[in-house]
Amino acid sequence: MRDAERLAIATDIAEQAGRMIQDARLQSRFDRRYKKNAELVTDADVAVDQFIADQLERHFPGEPRLTEELSPDKESMERKGPLWVVDPIDGTVNFAQGLPHVAVSIAWAQDGKVHVGVVHAPFLEETFTALRGEGARLNDRQIRASTASSLERSLVATGFPYRRESRAPLVRRLTSVLEHCQDIRRCGSAALDLCNVACGRLEAYYESVSPWDSAAGLLIAREAGARTGHLYPVPDTVPEELYSEHILAAAPDIYKPMKELLIRADEERYHHE
Repeated sequence: MRDAERLAIATDIAEQAGRMIQDARLQSRFDRRYKKNAELVTDADVAVDQFIADQLERHFPGEPRLTEELSPDKESMERKGPLWVVDPIDGTVNFAQGLPHVAVSIAWAQDGKVHVGVVHAPFLEETFTALRGEGARLNDRQIRASTASSLERSLVATGFPYRRESRAPLVRRLTSVLEHCQDIRRCGSAALDLCNVACGRLEAYYESVSPWDSAAGLLIAREAGARTGHLYPVPDTVPEELYSEHILAAAPDIYKPMKELLIRADEERYHHE
């Protein structure tokens, strides 16, 4: 099957999942609980993940899936062949709290290379899509990353881990960004942060997340002309495009100084420790 056909099917599935998410919030049809790492999960997360899994299996029988709730085994990234990477609700806290920054993220990779990406934001009525080598689109209109050339005029996004004890080491990064960039944003959805870099609303985004949060968004950002990569070397066992630790996506002219700024902030932290 051609990548364009996969994209069309994945987009339809994501938009159907978006309607499920809207209905669940409208009718308050979800319970809340917490995973071991203090991460919120709702019944809606699981129901939407199951719906997407069923749809993918119907259209692409036997193709492996890496999904946040039902199939979270990250070792599947290391295998050759096809792989669907799915986050049923990226921004679960936002969803539960009634905030709009919520997204369905679906990516398809072949041998570790991401070819198809869809990020659908049901409450914002926005659907970002990308095909490898063919650009990125928002609601079927071509999008491009920012052409900003200075950190001082760059709006930067990031996020923070759920475990409070893991946040302190990131404060020096945050302080450095606030000192050298225009300002910072934190919307609570990595997939949408990456898409906002793709369409020029943000100049840069950095964070450590999970592959289902970032696989589709990184492809969309790259195809829109942003530069993407990692602050530190990627392990040999994991495909670079699926590795989600210390990711950075930025306008082309901002990428290098942004990377240097964040690494320098890390080095200063280690020096003080």
